[in-house]
Amino acid sequence: MSDHRFYSAREAAALLGISAATLYAYVSRGMVRSEEIPGERRARRYRAEDIDRMRERRQLRNDPARAAREALRWGEPVLESGISLIEGGRLYYRGQLVTELAGSASVEEVAGLIWRGLLGTPVDFDDPSTTLAPSGWRKVMRALPEISALERAQMALPLAELDDHEAFILDRPSIERGGARIVRTMLAVAAGADRMNGGVARTLAAHWTSGRRQEIDLVSAALVLTCDHELNVSAFTVRCVASAGSTPYAAVAAGLGALRGTRHGGQTEKVARLVDEVERCGSARTAIAARRRQGDEIPGFNHPLYPSGDPRGAMLLELAAAVRGTTRALRPVHDLVREMQRSGSHPTLDIGLVALARALRLGADAPIVLFALGRAIGWIGHAIEQYPSGQLIRPRARYAPMTPDDNRVATAGRDDELTG
Repeated sequence: MSDHRFYSAREAAALLGISAATLYAYVSRGMVRSEEIPGERRARRYRAEDIDRMRERRQLRNDPARAAREALRWGEPVLESGISLIEGGRLYYRGQLVTELAGSASVEEVAGLIWRGLLGTPVDFDDPSTTLAPSGWRKVMRALPEISALERAQMALPLAELDDHEAFILDRPSIERGGARIVRTMLAVAAGADRMNGGVARTLAAHWTSGRRQEIDLVSAALVLTCDHELNVSAFTVRCVASAGSTPYAAVAAGLGALRGTRHGGQTEKVARLVDEVERCGSARTAIAARRRQGDEIPGFNHPLYPSGDPRGAMLLELAAAVRGTTRALRPVHDLVREMQRSGSHPTLDIGLVALARALRLGADAPIVLFALGRAIGWIGHAIEQYPSGQLIRPRARYAPMTPDDNRVATAGRDDELTG
């Protein structure tokens, strides 16, 4: 049975304010998808998401100010990209279903798909031309053990850029070589894997685990699933920095800054803390109720782009559960997911990454390190797309001056904080 919603011809035409003939013309042009109604001869139904999207666009065209506001949230697309597509509750990289790629393709093959548009052209991250000299930046990184793995990676990239004489050459071959150096740098600094060992996933798994095939496959799947996700806040940041003519190193470092935010990749840390709470009190229901009494969020559930559930999180939960000896480690994760599903909530990628880290008994940094390493491949793909356009991304601001009433409210709020 189809998971999609549909309108009848009469409903679709009425919602768009068009005739049936115009609706049929939209179908013939590929603007609206339709299918036969099972058991009814010559009767068709029309994909609701296509009709709703066209209706929304018409409304936004009549309200330019609203269109601009919505474009920066979850609304209208603002940039063209051929890398990823989210449609019908599924995620695709260049037309390939990501959950299938995660089970069948290597990280290197997916990088080739994202950067070059071809699955059969894997990126060689161990190419001698992408190997960094063991110079001063590595010593600097080793001297900073007290900061997080992601912070070390963010600090390493400008230093690694100094080792790259091609850093400011922004043609595709140079960007790809720089991209491979960036991934190598992040692998070396964030995970402590200074040498390649048969690919990115194998190198990471060998450093973190015993390196069994099942462990490598789980790490590989996580990296593939995190590579790209349309124009999220970090990808948009990377494209803005690339549009200014900055190097790929600067663009990826900026992306890391966005990823660390608590509303983006930083969600994994919030999820891990919640899972720890479930484990301590022995009941997901108790932990959730305690949070809700305090007005706190329940992180890791209900991604706006996946109303029926995030396929990335679901796949990682399934793969993590298949690792031998993980029943006890994953019990609080599964209890949390079951309890939230009772109220119709679905786990996101963040839950899946935390489940992976528990299944493999990894450190606290592991979920966001995996997220960052995988997503860096997508960021480089966005930079490859952005540089040739020559377009500076420069939206305008809608001026909203503060009124005297606004000033009084702001002052009262500060007084409340001081006296409360």
